[in-house]
Amino acid sequence: MQPERVYRVGDKMISLGKATRVVERVLELREKGVSQQETAKRLHLDRSFVSRLEAIGEIRKGNRVAVIGFPLENTGDLSDICHSYGLDFYLLLNNRDRWEMVRDQQALDFFNRMFDLVARLREFDTLIMITSERWHHLAEALLDIQIIYINLGPTPIREDRYLDPQQLKNTLDLVIAKQRKENNKLETDSGN
Repeated sequence: MQPERVYRVGDKMISLGKATRVVERVLELREKGVSQQETAKRLHLDRSFVSRLEAIGEIRKGNRVAVIGFPLENTGDLSDICHSYGLDFYLLLNNRDRWEMVRDQQALDFFNRMFDLVARLREFDTLIMITSERWHHLAEALLDIQIIYINLGPTPIREDRYLDPQQLKNTLDLVIAKQRKENNKLETDSGN
């Protein structure tokens, strides 16, 4: 069991675990259809906090979704899912593939390839990233797009990890359903 992370802010001691539990409870209630006002009342919060929390975590952007994941044990199954959803770009690597990508290139060629990848990803509205923690933070620093993160564990990961295909399907369903809803709203608002 890991020790609880506690932060000192001025005279206050703040528990990350407690804050996370409150956020999860807010989202669980909202997912069940409980209003923002009622959620705030039940959890002794301000309604504006509930609203801002939803805005922070909202997957806002539109139409194009990319997926990157490594090191994955079941790349074939996950690639089939990405293909079945009609994704324009997905890069799913096992540990061996990942190291071969690095080993077979000169440093400058690899550097240029990575910047080409960053430029390509900027064309998308949403990136589903299936990696360790370090790569998620790097992607957030480099990309100005919505990133949905599926954590494979702490960095470094030295062996392939299995991702339940249903988890990827569920994530894609949520992203695509949200986009369809937004597109339908735009069409209705513009009179189409």
